[in-house]
Parts: sequence; C-alpha cells; structure tokens
Amino acid sequence: MDVVVASSSIEAGIGCWDLHTGAEQLRYKLCASPPHGLVCVGQRFLASSQLREPSASGSVQYWSWSKPQVDVKSFPAEQIKPLAANSEGTYIVGGGLSGNIYLWEVASGRLLKKWHAHYRAVSCLVFSDDDSLLISGSEDGGIRVWSLLLIFDDFRRQQRSQLYEHDFTGHALCVTDVVTGYGGGNAIIVSASLDRRCKVWSISKGKLLRNIVFPTIVDAIALDPGEHVFFAGGRDGKIYVAALNAESTSDSKHGLHIINCFSNHSNTVTCLVYSISGNCLISGSEDGVVRVWDAKSHNIVRVFKHAKGPVNNILVIRQQLSQMNSQSSSRRHGSSLPPPLEKYPIAEDPTDLMAVIGRQATCSNSTEALYLRSDVINGQIKELQQQGSASAEMEIERLKHDYERSIQMVQQWKKMYDNLHQFCVNELLDGDQVGIPNGNAA
Repeated sequence: MDVVVASSSIEAGIGCWDLHTGAEQLRYKLCASPPHGLVCVGQRFLASSQLREPSASGSVQYWSWSKPQVDVKSFPAEQIKPLAANSEGTYIVGGGLSGNIYLWEVASGRLLKKWHAHYRAVSCLVFSDDDSLLISGSEDGGIRVWSLLLIFDDFRRQQRSQLYEHDFTGHALCVTDVVTGYGGGNAIIVSASLDRRCKVWSISKGKLLRNIVFPTIVDAIALDPGEHVFFAGGRDGKIYVAALNAESTSDSKHGLHIINCFSNHSNTVTCLVYSISGNCLISGSEDGVVRVWDAKSHNIVRVFKHAKGPVNNILVIRQQLSQMNSQSSSRRHGSSLPPPLEKYPIAEDPTDLMAVIGRQATCSNSTEALYLRSDVINGQIKELQQQGSASAEMEIERLKHDYERSIQMVQQWKKMYDNLHQFCVNELLDGDQVGIPNGNAA
C-alpha cells in the first residue's frame, strides 16, 4: 500500500491517505513542520522538526505508525529546519539556523557528527540514492556535496582544507529545494532558488549543466524517474515541466527549456513528489489541498484535503503487509521507537570515547581531541550552572567525573601507542639485521 503523508506549517497535524483508494488513514497530532522538515525513517516511523516559536530552541518529534500522539520528543542544541534520513534509517541528519549540520545515530540517539556547513541557515538536505553523499542547500544560495566516508574519517578530515566535495555557488538567493537523480557520485542535482532559477549540476564533473529561468519563484521540484524532465512548482500556482537533456527553442511561451505547464492550485505550489508505483505526481499547496496528477496527461486523479492551513511537506511511503501487522502488534503492546536525539556528543565508555577522539596523525596530537571533548563538557557545565538546581549540581559532578575519566583513558591510550610504536620499531630493526649478508659468505 502506498501512503501519501502531508504536513503543515501550522498546528494542523499530519494527514495520511491511501494513494490508490483515497481512504484517509490515521491523522497524527501536534505537528507544525518547516519546509523539508518531515521525513520517514527507514519506513518505521515519522520524524519532523518543529519551529513553533522563533525564540524557542525548537524540537524534533517522532510518531509511530500505530497511534496519533507524539511518541518521542528531542531538543537539539539549536533550531533544526530540514531533516533527512538515509534509506536504511540508521542516520538522521538535521540542518540548523546557524548553518551547522548535525548527524545522529537513530538506534542510540547519539550525536555522531556536527560541522559548520554554510554561512547562513541550512534550507534543504537530501541523501544520494546510494546514501554515500549528502547534499545541502542554504539561505546563502550555496549548495554543497558531502561525502559521508570523509565525514566519518577523522584522519582524512585533518588532511583536507575543506570538508565538502563540491561547492556550487550559482544561485543568488536562498535555495528552496534540491533533488538528486540516480547514480550516486555520477548523478545529477537539480536545485531551485528564490532567484527564479533552477540549475542542473553534475556531481562527477563538479560543474553546472543547465540554467533555466522561470516566470515565477520555484519552491518545489521533482524528477521524472527517466530523468528526461523535471517538474517545478511555482508561486503562481502552476506546475512547470522543464527539459533536462533535450534542447527546446527559445520561442517557447514559458521560456527556454520549459516545455509545458499545468495548474489547478489557487495558491503557491509548496511541495512535489513523484510516485513511481503509480506513475503520478503529487503536489501540495498553500491552499491546503494535496492533488494527485497523472504524470503523462497531467489530469487530476485524486484530491486530498488537509485539515487546515497550508501543506508544506509531502511524502509517499510504501507500507508492506508485514509493516501493517507490526503496527497492529505495537497498538496492543505499545510502540518501541528509538530514544530522543542527544543535544551534545557525549561519550560514556571507551569505545564511545574512541569515536570522539578518532585516529591521530602523530602521538603528540592525541591530546587535541581531548580539548575538543573538554570544550563540549565545559559547555554543558556552564549551561547547568545557569540553572542552579540541585539536579543540575548532581549533573555537574557527573560531568566532572566523566572528564577525569576521559583524561585517564587518553593517558592509557597514549601509553599503549608508545608501547606499540616501540614494538614496531624493534621488529623493523631486527628484520633489517637478519637481512644483512654475512661478510664471510661467498
């Protein structure tokens, strides 16, 4: 069963409908998501960032398939706007207002990586089809491509002057949407911006392939599975069809490379998704309506009405029979969703500490990672000291003990490294001695 899931920027909850029958499924409560802030994690549950109050820190919420109430609520270090999850649902990535990107492990909730990605807020995030790359768009107009292998390789990160693989800077204003095709590192990227332009980029070549100017601002794009065309949702309520490869004449009434246009929305088209199984295009709008279009004829197949307010996120999720049975089971026995996402990267055991410290180029640099960890702990201590409660004092003592334990672990590792280094040197010297020919030999 293919399920259409739609959310709104106001407190209108999340609506779900069967794509093929139109039957409404369970409606999830208490959700006010930003654009690109709704994601399905490994087909197991829904996650959404929340931005209700500009002065608040924001939150990330989880809903199980089986009940409408929020199951898990997390409070990251800053407001998170876009969310993305890899296909297996092992990682959740969030983009912050500061331009930082956060990468969490879903099963444990651990914050594994955090890095400064853009000069301004991150506006959209998407994984490549093989999950090897993360593509981010920003309010600064930039698009950057990140290799997850590099992000997790502390040694290679130290050798690089920058973390990103590509930095595409062709847009003059905020990036509103980013989609990627098939092929991992050989795929194309299509981006949209407030500058009324959609750009097609090559990841493998690292360059711009096509620039298309639209008669209106484009907030949403969706790729045709054959990658012959893409669909662009405009603020004039129209959906434009643009050519990815074929040349089009400059006398087109819509503009160069824009080959068609259709419309039925009375307001801005805010989101677009292409469903391969139904060979249809699903659009959401500020008019609060979700429309399902036949991809070839551009006729409306089905209409879903959201409870109230604008629709700003749409997902199409394929649920198997086994998933539906597990939903019934979770209704009876209670849901078992992962724990909340951690606010800070805290290491609780030697293996966790190793992940924070990473591999070092030389033994003398091993204490640099300790300073990184101490900065994190000191930041937590200052935050707790401001609270001034008894529980905060207890937490401060725990953090101090954790810090002392970290120092001991680093010293132990340094000693182990020195011993291993000396052993290897001795083995090499002994091998050289064995290889020297005897002076009395013929």
